[in-house]
Amino acid sequence: MNTAGKLSAYGVALALVAGGGWVIGNAVGPFAGSAGAHGDEDAAHGDAHSGTVAETAHPDQPGGLASSRGGYTLTPTSTTLTPGADEEFSFRIVGPDGEPVTRFEVEHEKRMHLIVVRRDTAGFQHLHPEMTADGTWNVAVDVNRPGSYRAFADFVPAGGEATTLGVDLAVPGDFRPATYAPSRVVAVGDYEVRLDGDLAPGRTSTVTLTVTRNGEEVTDLQPYLGAYGHLVALRGGDLAYLHVHPDGGPGDGGTKPGPTITFHADVPSAGIYRLFFEFQHEGEVRTAEFTLRAEPAGRASGSAPTSATDDGHGGHG
Repeated sequence: MNTAGKLSAYGVALALVAGGGWVIGNAVGPFAGSAGAHGDEDAAHGDAHSGTVAETAHPDQPGGLASSRGGYTLTPTSTTLTPGADEEFSFRIVGPDGEPVTRFEVEHEKRMHLIVVRRDTAGFQHLHPEMTADGTWNVAVDVNRPGSYRAFADFVPAGGEATTLGVDLAVPGDFRPATYAPSRVVAVGDYEVRLDGDLAPGRTSTVTLTVTRNGEEVTDLQPYLGAYGHLVALRGGDLAYLHVHPDGGPGDGGTKPGPTITFHADVPSAGIYRLFFEFQHEGEVRTAEFTLRAEPAGRASGSAPTSATDDGHGGHG
């Protein structure tokens, strides 16, 4: 996956009630403004292919805030899914010519990365769909818990630039929002992951994830998507989709396979973020989830680390 570096930082101790603040993003994003000629065309394509008007991003917006950007539009077959653990989800990427794109670059070992998460950031999933000859991508998603979901398609069209598009999906049923406490230390089964480093918006900072198991450092992490760790961050309020660059990787002659993985991060604004750190050990990919606050310069957090779980799922993705 194209990991254009961006995430959040930890700050004052507070609880995030996801059912309110997170869903607000659906009402306020993307930002209003003139889309220009291409934006109008993209919106028309989105309407023709999915029955909905495409949300068009501004050039300076983070990824995932709109379903249309740079002439490309994410068009799902349906935006309403039946609750279930293996619900089929299909979509196309429509290009500037109004036709489905069928040629994509391989980025971080895959041609398409799909992130699916409920708008309260519960149920994080990192999936890799398969494409048919006509440009339709298909994948089974776990939407067993009702609510409003956001799907992010992360891809590089052949000869084009890395792009992340987002679309909302509805799963009918009784929605019960999850809550989160600030967290720098998270348990994932018998593993523990600690996040060190304070970040402020407007500058590049360094954060380090340390993985231990039953109190022992894990020094034999396995490569996952071309790195020893992968990090995705979602900004509270609008679910802006942010990536972070890992420092080094397998085969570079200097990066060790644990216990630490270092990332360089830029945050676009102050606020609360949810971070999803994926690592592979003994053939299984695990996800550690963190809730952090990015503070302006001079207001770095001094709170003590705390453990947290998300909706009773213990940090598992």
